[in-house]
Amino acid sequence: MAQTKVYSLFTDFDINLFKTGKHYRLYEKFGSHIVTVDGIDGTYFAVWAPSAKKVSVIGDFNYWKADEHELNVRWDSSGIWEGFIPFVGKGNLYKYKIESHNNGIITEKADPYARRCEHPPKTASVVWEDTYKWKDKTWLKNRKKHNAIDAPFSVYEVHLGSWKKNIEEDRSLSYYELADDLVNYVKDMNFTHVELMPIMEFPYDPSWGYQITGYFAPTSRFGYPEEFKYLVDKLHQNDIGIILDWVPSHFPEDPHGLGFFDGSNLYEHPDPKKGYHQDWKSLIFNYERNEVRSFLISNAVFWLDQYHADGLRVDAVASMLFLDYSREEGEWEPNMYGGRENLAVISFLKELNEEIYASFPDVQTIAEESTAFPMVSKPTSMGGLGFGMKWMMGWMHDTLEYFQKDPIYRKYHQNDITFSLAYAFTENFMLPLSHDEVVYGKNSILGRMPGDEWQRFANLRLLYGYMFTHPGTKLLFMGGEIGQYNEWNFQGSVEWNLLDFNPHQNTQNYVKALNKLYKTTPALYENGFSHEGFEWISYDDHKNSVISYIRKGHKEKDQVVVVCNMTPNLIENYKIGVNQKGKLSEIFNSDDEAFGGSGVKNKKTISIKKTAWNGKDFSADITLPPLGIVVFKIG
Repeated sequence: MAQTKVYSLFTDFDINLFKTGKHYRLYEKFGSHIVTVDGIDGTYFAVWAPSAKKVSVIGDFNYWKADEHELNVRWDSSGIWEGFIPFVGKGNLYKYKIESHNNGIITEKADPYARRCEHPPKTASVVWEDTYKWKDKTWLKNRKKHNAIDAPFSVYEVHLGSWKKNIEEDRSLSYYELADDLVNYVKDMNFTHVELMPIMEFPYDPSWGYQITGYFAPTSRFGYPEEFKYLVDKLHQNDIGIILDWVPSHFPEDPHGLGFFDGSNLYEHPDPKKGYHQDWKSLIFNYERNEVRSFLISNAVFWLDQYHADGLRVDAVASMLFLDYSREEGEWEPNMYGGRENLAVISFLKELNEEIYASFPDVQTIAEESTAFPMVSKPTSMGGLGFGMKWMMGWMHDTLEYFQKDPIYRKYHQNDITFSLAYAFTENFMLPLSHDEVVYGKNSILGRMPGDEWQRFANLRLLYGYMFTHPGTKLLFMGGEIGQYNEWNFQGSVEWNLLDFNPHQNTQNYVKALNKLYKTTPALYENGFSHEGFEWISYDDHKNSVISYIRKGHKEKDQVVVVCNMTPNLIENYKIGVNQKGKLSEIFNSDDEAFGGSGVKNKKTISIKKTAWNGKDFSADITLPPLGIVVFKIG
C-alpha cells in the first residue's frame, strides 16, 4: 500500500460536475497521467468503480500482482479510486484489478480512459503521452467555411484495415503510410472529407470497429496515437476534413471491457430491456446515469479536441432512440408517458450536441438515424436533437431499389425515384451509399445494376450523377468509385487491380469529374438543405422514365438544369421547360466517351424558345443520351 502515494488531479468542482453529469473533459482527470510528485517521476491513475471494495493497478512493473499498488478511494462518495505510483512511465502495461462489494466478484479491466492499448488480441492498457506538434493551423482557422452547411461536402468512407494492403508483407497500411497513399488519393479524387469507420480500439476484427473497448485510444493495429495524429494533420494540410464514426449506442461484453466493470452494472443499464442489445449481443449504455453521460460526452469532445476531428458520425441513433427497437411485445417497457421513445437518450443527444457545437462551432455531427423521428438535425432551441446532418436512408433504399430494376419496368416505378423530394428539406440530409449497402449478400453497387456490361456501368454513372445533383451532402464507400464487382471484404482490400481495365478506370475518372463538378458548381451545394435550392421541371414523365429539375445557388445567376434519362434509349428533341430566356450550355454529360459512354452530346449552345412547357414560360429541345445524366448551365 505504501508504494502508492496519495495524489489527485480532481478538484471539488470536478467531482461536482462529474456527479451531475456535466463534466465534459474527464479525459484530463481519469486514466493514467505521467506526472512528477515530490520530485519523483511516475504515473497518476484514476478509475471510477463505486461498487469496489479494493482496486489495484497491476502491470508489467509489478509482475501483475494485485497487492503491490492499491489505489485510494476518495472520501466524497464519488466512487473514484486514485493514486500516484512512482517510477511507472510511458510504455508500461497495466490493468485495474477490482474486488467488488458485490459477492466478492473480481474483475480485471483495461482502463476506460487509456490513451493507448496493446495490439489485439492482447488487452492491456499502455501508459502513454505524446508531444505531437500540429501543423494544421491554417485548416483550423478556415475550417468553418469547409464544414459550413452551404459548402460542398463529399465524403469518402473508409475502413482503414481494408482500403489498401502492403502486398509484399500481406498487411494493412500503417497510419504513416496512409498519410501518403490515402491522403494523395482522396485529394486526387476531389473528395472534400474522409469518414473513417471506428478507429477507437476494438478487440474483434469482424466487428469492423463497432464493438469498442478502448474509447480514448486509436487502434494500435496501424501504429501509435501520435501517428494517427500525423494522418489527421496530413489530411488537414491538404484541405481534407476528417469525420470519425463514433459509437455511443453499445459496447461488447469482453472481460477486459466496460461490461460489469466493478462487479456491477456500472456503464450498462441494469435492466436487460434497456441494457442488452439482442441484435449485436452487446451491452447498452445507461443514459440515465450522470457519470455515464459525462463519460460519453467527454469521449466525443476528446476526439474533436485532442485529435482535431472535423465531425462525428454517430452510429445507430435509431437503436438508441426507441425502447422497442428490434424488440417484440413484452421485451420493452414504455416511457413515463406511455410512449416508445427513450427520454434519457433524447436528453443525452441534445446535451451532446449542445456541448459539441458550443465548444467546436465549426464541426459537424451526423446522425445515422433510419426512422422518421422528427427534427434530428434541427437545433435544440427549436426542440430538435441538435445534429448538423442526418443520413437519408429512405433515399438510399428507394434509389437502389429503383436502379436494380430493368429499365423497361422503371416507368411503373417513377414515384420511387422522385418521392425523396417530398421530404428532402425536412432535415439536413446526407445521401449515403455506405459500407452497409455492400455486405451480407446485398451485392456491390455495380453488382446491383441491370443489363449487359456497358449498361451496368452506364447505370452506375447515372446513379452517381443523380446522387451528386440531388439536394443534400454525399457519402460514397471505398471501392464504389472504381465500380468494384465484388462485395466489400474487410479482410481483403479494394480491388485496385480492376483499374487495369477501361470500364473501372473510366468510372474512377467519372467520380473524380463528378466531385469536381459538385465542388465548383454553387447551385449543387449552396442551398442543399433548402427548398430554395430545388425546382422540379418534370417528375411525372414516366412514359420516357425521365426526370428533370433545376438546382439553384445563392445568386440568381447560379442555376443549373439537370435531366436524367433512366432508359437505354437515345431521346432526341426532348423538350424541357425553363424559367428564363437565353441559352443552355452542356457542362456535364455522363455519356462522355472519357467515362466509357457512347459520346452522345448536345451542341455547344441550345436556344431557349418563348414556348411554354412543363408549366414554365420558356422551353428548349435537348438530346438525352442512353442511361445518361446531362447538366446544363443557363446563360
